[in-house]
Amino acid sequence: MNTERLKAFSDGVIAIIITIMVLELTPPHTDSLKALVPLVPVLMCYVLSFVYVGIYWNNHHHLLHVAENVSGATLWANLHLLFWLSLLPFATAWMGENHFSTIPVVLYGCVLLMAAIAYFLLTIALLKCHGKESKLATALGNDFKGKISVVIYIAAVMLSFVNSWIGVFLYTCVAIMWFIPDRRIERRVN
Repeated sequence: MNTERLKAFSDGVIAIIITIMVLELTPPHTDSLKALVPLVPVLMCYVLSFVYVGIYWNNHHHLLHVAENVSGATLWANLHLLFWLSLLPFATAWMGENHFSTIPVVLYGCVLLMAAIAYFLLTIALLKCHGKESKLATALGNDFKGKISVVIYIAAVMLSFVNSWIGVFLYTCVAIMWFIPDRRIERRVN
């Protein structure tokens, strides 16, 4: 199977995820700037999650750009990733509405952790389709950034029980680390 339907479906789901997140932003009922102050945590969560969704969309695009075909396992692995990403609007809203309290921050981290694992499983499924000597395999290499992200998420979830702001800080650090698109694939394609 070629990758076109998978790309189109994934792009659509990711667009819906972003739409749901923005619809969670409720404007204040007054026209005063003071009315925005209670919304600062919600807006911070939205920005962080928007960046994360953008990172996944960007890297997913690059990953599928070098993929020549997909298997049934790839389709399921992709759905697995989209499932975890689809929980991001809920986790984002809960964390923002509760001003970064412990349990919502932990749940947010668990969603990020599971999305990272799902992305890793997607790469494994694609590598099985393309082989160890493929352009995709050589572009991905050992995926140090992906592996260290999982370790940081696990640490962040555990440390969030000590102080939820540690978790938020570590989630932000991972986002910053991935904000610059992964150039491994671009170098291979170009």
